[in-house]
Amino acid sequence: MNIFAHRGASGTYPENTLLAFREAAKMPIYGVELDVQRTKDGVLVINHDEKIDRTSNGKGYIRDMTFEEIRSYDFGIWKGEQFAGEKIPTLDEVLDVFRTTHHMINIELKTDVFEYPGLEDDVIETVKSHDMMERVLFSSFDHEIVERVLKKAPSNEVGALFMKILVNLDAYGQMLGTNALHISLVAAKRESAKKAIKAGNKVRVYTVNTPEDYDFLESMGVDAVFTDYPELLYRHAFSKRYEC
Repeated sequence: MNIFAHRGASGTYPENTLLAFREAAKMPIYGVELDVQRTKDGVLVINHDEKIDRTSNGKGYIRDMTFEEIRSYDFGIWKGEQFAGEKIPTLDEVLDVFRTTHHMINIELKTDVFEYPGLEDDVIETVKSHDMMERVLFSSFDHEIVERVLKKAPSNEVGALFMKILVNLDAYGQMLGTNALHISLVAAKRESAKKAIKAGNKVRVYTVNTPEDYDFLESMGVDAVFTDYPELLYRHAFSKRYEC
């Protein structure tokens, strides 16, 4: 079962920062997950929340700030004094971290709260400029953008993200045109997830932070997990592989 570092190595380091991504890039895991939004002046930046309040010493919405303004805030100190000075990274900067690694990159398009018109075009263009399209899969809770990216990047996997528990998960994926279904840990423990896997879908689960949940999902046939502690789960998976 594949392991993605959720927002980088976010359990140990400040999430969605270059530090968290550099640490993840050192690990022999399958991939990394990150969240893309856009500043007022059109710069693609990496942050999960639409506001910067939780993960910085600033306040306000990303879409209302220029890149220069948002770059002036500290995105590390909330996690600990030792991380002070971390800045919000751009998509370009994060792609550069992984340019020479083996990792797959799951880019979540954050348009489920604010629309960010044309975000998918900007992201695809940026990935192409780094010559990394073959190493990217896209995902979003906004299923309208999922449909658009399926058409604009037909060679790439596009995961439909779900917050709710659906009884017809497999049928919904077929309607959208994707077999990449990204669901919560709670939803993964329901019958609909088992049916979706049996039907041949790639079910990936967030956010999985314990070896016990890892083992359960692996036994189900889940394709991948997103975890805040990629080193922990990799060590667990490695030890299982070689135990007598």
